[in-house]
Amino acid sequence: MKNLLLALVLAVLVIVAVVQAVQLNSLKEKVQEGVALKPSSSSKPSSSSSTGSTPKSLQDLPKMVGGC
Repeated sequence: MKNLLLALVLAVLVIVAVVQAVQLNSLKEKVQEGVALKPSSSSKPSSSSSTGSTPKSLQDLPKMVGGC
């Protein structure tokens, strides 16, 4: 019984690893094609700051972590 349970747990872990490998490969291909990097016009943040397209939360990041 104990061996059966260990085999079942191992099988589930292997299946999860295979699914994640397939998802990672798919994501990697999308990034290489540029699909994941193209922002749509509707999701583009409207920022009127002088630093370009950097969001306000990222502009203050060095101050928040003790940077210069």
